[in-house]
Amino acid sequence: MDKILIIEDQIDIAELQQDYLNINGFDVKIETDGHAGLELALKEDFDLLILDIMLGDISGFNICKQIRAVKETPIIMVTARSEDIDKIRGLGLGADDYMTKPFSPQELIARVKAHISRYKRLVNTISESNVIKISGLKIEIESRRVYKFDEEIMLTTREFDLLLFLASHPNIVFSKEQLFEKLWSFDGYGDIRTVAVHIKRVREKIEIAPSSPCIIETVWGAGYRFNKT
Repeated sequence: MDKILIIEDQIDIAELQQDYLNINGFDVKIETDGHAGLELALKEDFDLLILDIMLGDISGFNICKQIRAVKETPIIMVTARSEDIDKIRGLGLGADDYMTKPFSPQELIARVKAHISRYKRLVNTISESNVIKISGLKIEIESRRVYKFDEEIMLTTREFDLLLFLASHPNIVFSKEQLFEKLWSFDGYGDIRTVAVHIKRVREKIEIAPSSPCIIETVWGAGYRFNKT
């Protein structure tokens, strides 16, 4: 049974989410305290986290950032605010999805299932022997670990997927639309702006000079290219 952690300080909302998730076969824990939720998320292994942004004691953004430093667990951030800047910030910190309250229970269930299914599908189809060495990077596909000049760097699930896809097709230009279609469209959610957000995050982690990228190059008017040197 897939395990989900809800970090939400409004207990009525959290319990409603829990009820619908339980009905759909998920094992759900609720934590209404942000610090306690962060501790639990780091201590135990969950298949997905539902994280409210506007917590009383600590920002959901802060929690997301700390979890992403050590874990790839899919994260859905939720908020009562609808500003695009919140969505961009959440994705920039490593969230896999973003929902604005109020949302239907059916939409929540659909997104939860999509992200868990996607993560399991990617993990289960990885070849044990595949290691990509390119441009000073070593990408271990089975363990989903990445090393830059023998120093491990931490990537989120979606960041790893993006890097792996580009590194698997070096010197080929992919448009934002093509990358979105390959890596996001089957979820049925999100928009094309998330591609640029994730490209920026990956560059910050793998490039020597992220503002002048040499590995993931921008081909103006066309898209992005992984430079094989």
